[in-house]
Amino acid sequence: MKQFLLLLVASFVVQATAQSLKDRIIPNDPTKYRELSAVHAGAGKMGFTQLIGRNDLSTNFLYLHTGVINAKSGIGHHFHHSIEEMYVILNGEAEFTINGRTAKIKAPAIVPCKMGDSHAIYNASNEPIRWLNFAVSQKKGVGDAFDLGDARVGAVLEPVPSFVSARLEQDKLKANTQIYSGEGVLYRRLIGSEVFRTDWDHVDHLLIPAGKSAARTALEGTEAVYYVVNGAGTVTINGETVNIKADDAFSGALGEKLSIANNGEKNLELIVIGISASKQKNLSITKPLATPKAVLLQMDFVVPKENAEAFEKMYYSIYVPAMTVQKGYVGSKLLRLFPENLAKEIQAEPTTHNYAIQISFATEQDRRNWVKSAEHQIAWPAASKLATAFKWRGYDVMGDDNQN
Repeated sequence: MKQFLLLLVASFVVQATAQSLKDRIIPNDPTKYRELSAVHAGAGKMGFTQLIGRNDLSTNFLYLHTGVINAKSGIGHHFHHSIEEMYVILNGEAEFTINGRTAKIKAPAIVPCKMGDSHAIYNASNEPIRWLNFAVSQKKGVGDAFDLGDARVGAVLEPVPSFVSARLEQDKLKANTQIYSGEGVLYRRLIGSEVFRTDWDHVDHLLIPAGKSAARTALEGTEAVYYVVNGAGTVTINGETVNIKADDAFSGALGEKLSIANNGEKNLELIVIGISASKQKNLSITKPLATPKAVLLQMDFVVPKENAEAFEKMYYSIYVPAMTVQKGYVGSKLLRLFPENLAKEIQAEPTTHNYAIQISFATEQDRRNWVKSAEHQIAWPAASKLATAFKWRGYDVMGDDNQN
C-alpha cells in the first residue's frame, strides 16, 4: 500500500512545488524583453516576455505575459476560440477594442477578453505603456488565435466603454477579513467568476499597509497568480519565506497556505488572479455536511469466472433499468476487482470478492422502498444467482465529486 501511495502522490506533484519558493518569484525584467512587430497584425513594435507559463500550475492557467507597447503601436484585432485573456495597463492610457467597439482606458486598469470576443489594444500616445496579459485556457495547455487584420489605428472612440473594465482605484478598497485577513488590509474583487466561461475564478485588488500582513488559508479549489504593482515585502508559502518587490510575479498552488507581509515603508499593492480547479464541474459540496447528502449501499459478490460476462450484462440489462424507475434513485456503479498481478503490485488487501455494485438513493427510506418493489424481486435474484457468495453494507454520503 505504501508503494502505491508514493506512486499516486508522485503522479500529482505540481511542477511549482518542486521548485524552491525563491525560484518561483519571477521579476519583470525589461532586459529580457524580446522585440516583436505586428503582433496579431497590430501596428508598430512592442517588448514581450513570459513570466509564468502553462506548466507552472496544475489548473488551466495558460500564461502571464508582460512588456511594453511602444508609442503608436499595439496588438491587432483578433479573437480566441478556446482561451480567455485579461489585459492590464500599468501606466498611461490605451485604446481598447472589444467586439469592434473602442474606448480609451486610463491606467492602472484591467480589461477582460472573454472567449469568442474580438479584442485589441492600441497605444495612440507618444510614450510607451507597460502591459500585462493573463490567460486561462479551456483545455490544459491549449491556445489559439484568429487575426482579423485590423490594427485599429484611428478607430472611432466611444465616450463610455461598452465593455467590462475596471481600474485599480485605492479609494474603493475595503476591509474583508473573510478573504484576506489582517489588520488594515484592504481588498476589492474587481471581477468575479461569472464574467468568464473558462476556469477564471476572480480578479482581486489587494493592498497591505506598511508593517501589516495578509494571511490566507490554504488555497482550496483554486490556484492563484500574484503580481506586485507597488511596494515591497515578503511572501510565505507552506512555511518558506522570500522577499518580493514591485513588478515581481509568483503563484500559489492548490492546497498551499500563503501569507504576504509588508516590511517596506509604503503600501504593498497586488493584483491577484484566481483560477478554479474546475469551475465547469464545480464541487456540489464545498464544506463538510451536517447531515448526509444521500445513502449508498455497497454489495460485494464472489462471481465465478464462467459467470463474469453474464454478471456484467445483467447489471446493464436488468439491474440498472429496474433501479432507474425507483423514486429517489441517484446512481450506481459496477466494480470489477483488479487482476491478481495488478492487485499485488499496489499491495491491495486480499479478498475473495471480485465484483461490487454500489447503489445510491436520496434517503434510506427510498432504498428500503426499492427493496420492497416488484422490480427488486426480479433484479436481486438475477444478480445473486450468478454469485457463490455476497455481502453488503450501507453508508451515509457525506461528500462526493461526481464529474462523470
